[in-house]
This record gives sequence, C-alpha cells and structure tokens, in this order.
Amino acid sequence: MNQTIEAIKKEVGKVIVGHEHLVDAMLIALLCEGHLLVEGVPGLAKTTAVNALAKSLGLEFKRVQFTPDLLPSDITGTEIYDPKNAEFKIKRGPVFTNLLLADEINRAPAKVQSALLEVMQEKQVTIADETHRVERPFLVLATQNPVEQEGTYRLPEAQLDRFMLKVDVGYNTIEEEFEIVNRVAAKGFEESVQAAGKEEISAMQKELSNIHVDDAVQKYMLKLIFATRFPSRYGLSEMAEYIEFGASPRASIDLYRASRAVALIHGKDYVSPVDITEVLHDVLRHRIILNYKAEAAGVSSDRVIEEIQKAIPLP
Repeated sequence: MNQTIEAIKKEVGKVIVGHEHLVDAMLIALLCEGHLLVEGVPGLAKTTAVNALAKSLGLEFKRVQFTPDLLPSDITGTEIYDPKNAEFKIKRGPVFTNLLLADEINRAPAKVQSALLEVMQEKQVTIADETHRVERPFLVLATQNPVEQEGTYRLPEAQLDRFMLKVDVGYNTIEEEFEIVNRVAAKGFEESVQAAGKEEISAMQKELSNIHVDDAVQKYMLKLIFATRFPSRYGLSEMAEYIEFGASPRASIDLYRASRAVALIHGKDYVSPVDITEVLHDVLRHRIILNYKAEAAGVSSDRVIEEIQKAIPLP
C-alpha cells in the first residue's frame, strides 16, 4: 500500500517541485472522500498539482473558473430541449468528473456556492426532477486568492464546513525555485504517467478502517475540538474572548479520518499524536469563527490552534 502512495507521489513530483504538504493533503482528501480548500497567491502551481494527481491516478479532471456571472447550471448541468425528438435532454455539467477544480471559488455568488453543497455532501446532483449520482472517487479542490479581494464573496460557514481540509500554500524555497527554473530552461517538466487506478484507490480507502485508533488518542482528538468550543474549561481564558464559534462535530469526524489517512500514507497501522498534529491546522483553521476582537488584535485561527495544542497534554 505504501509503495502505491510513493509511486503516486513520484509521478506528481515530476511536475510539482516542493509543496509536499499540498500533495499529501490532496491524497488525504482523496482517501477520505473529503474535499480540499487551497488558499494561495496565483502562480503556485495549484491547478498543475491537481492535473498531475489526476494523471497519476488515471482519473478524469475538470476545471471551472468561478466568476461573478457564473450560474448554478454552469456547474451542475441543465435541461436542454431537443427539437428533433421533441423532448428534453439532460446536459451534464463539469461536476460529473472525478477531480473538480473550482478555481477562485470565492468569486462566484451565493447561489453558485450553494449549488456545490449537495454534490459535495451527498455525491449527487438534482437536475430538473432527476437525481444523478457522481462517479466515485469524487474530490472538489477549490482555490482562493488571499490578496485580491475586490469582486469576491465570503464563503458561507456551512460550505466551509463541507471542506475537510484548508491548506495555505506559500512560496517555494530558493532551492526549489532554482530547480523549477532549471527544469523549465532545460527541457521543461516530465509528463506524469498513471501509477495507480480506481481499484487501488478503493483498496486504500478500505484499508483506512484497519488503521487502529487508541481510545486515549481519540479522546485527545476530542479534547482539541472541545477546546475550540469551551476554551475556558481548558485553561484558555485568553483565547475565549476571540472565539465566536468553535469547530463543529464534522470537524471531529474529519480529524479522525484525516489522522488515519496520515498514518496510512506514512506506512503505519495505528494513529499517533504526531499524525494528529500533522493535519490539525488544516482541519480546524477554516472552522474556528473568530470575532472582531481577534481581528483587531491580529489573532488568527492558526494562533488559536497553537495555543490549544500547548494547553492539551499529549496522551
């Protein structure tokens, strides 16, 4: 199982230099059948990374550029009248794929955002009176630009909660960028080839249930979640004044599943606190709702998570 994961990473690595955390996050989301929100400035190879993952797994990949004039039917599909046969036919939208890249998702209005909710949660789309299931595996990878806010819409909390992970992608190191420039100058990047298929993905997804989670480790996860809701109970009175709402029960489920996926990626059959730490920020950063005091004080959700980690003793 670990050999398959390494083979996938090797193929993605032909195209992507650095950004190992993003690649791991995509694999975690795929294994757990979750969804991924990526925030980063333009030009950091987010689209390229998804395309490379799709090729390495032999999966179908589609990209939608979100704009203010986008309609829900542009994503899900619509009914079209066929005059030749005098009947309506269903034209399927780009959500009918394996990997859907929702580029700059916060540029589309609320109606379009809500159109994604059903397919993200239920893995199905309703067009007219018919319900259509999307093919498995299905992963939505959405991107946001944190710099340019003009013409953007705030993602609803309900939709943010549907994303299993939120990853912040930064710039490459100088060594990594040196390698990128050299590759482009020499002969360009190699093409990724298929290293695994749907059968291997299904087998790895089933293998997650065999990853052991000790009761003490599971309670540690829940304490981390509960500390976002009731910080004062865990000696975090200073943070309590900044938190409007803590993480939802879906965060507990996603932390549990993501930790198992991390253990599987590292070739282990059990979850350790280190595995939890690796995904804690990604699972929680978009689920902790801070108030105006936090904004005024410059306190971020990542800072809150760090304080929670210090306050909750390891099992």
